[in-house]
Amino acid sequence: MRRVFADTVYWLATANPNDQWAVPAREAKEKLGDVFIVTTDEVLSEFATSMGKSAELRRTAAQIIRTILSNPNVKVVPQTRDGFLKGLERYESRLDKTYSLADCISMNVMKSENIHDVLTKDHHFEQEGFKVLIQKNARRT
Repeated sequence: MRRVFADTVYWLATANPNDQWAVPAREAKEKLGDVFIVTTDEVLSEFATSMGKSAELRRTAAQIIRTILSNPNVKVVPQTRDGFLKGLERYESRLDKTYSLADCISMNVMKSENIHDVLTKDHHFEQEGFKVLIQKNARRT
């Protein structure tokens, strides 16, 4: 089964059907067919933070995260001190970029897991040689 990485953008788009990236995210995932998704604790933390604007959204975020964690077709790479420090090294070595620390950790995970495709619209991943799968100009049906 093909393995892809899911970034915060993907989880936000799937959680909110009114999100500007909801349709392109759904189309990107449908185009892939059956896949095994890899993500990280840091990505899920960003997702929860972004959803934390109200009690209802926080409850929804927690439910979605619990569903992700229990899904046998999703691997959530746990946060570790080593992973954090390696992410910090990438973060420090890209001073000309505006990558988030979570993105740097995600990129390291993708490299270690030999994953090239990422469910995101974030061009930072392209700058590191990964293939961004969510495109705004995706087909409309």
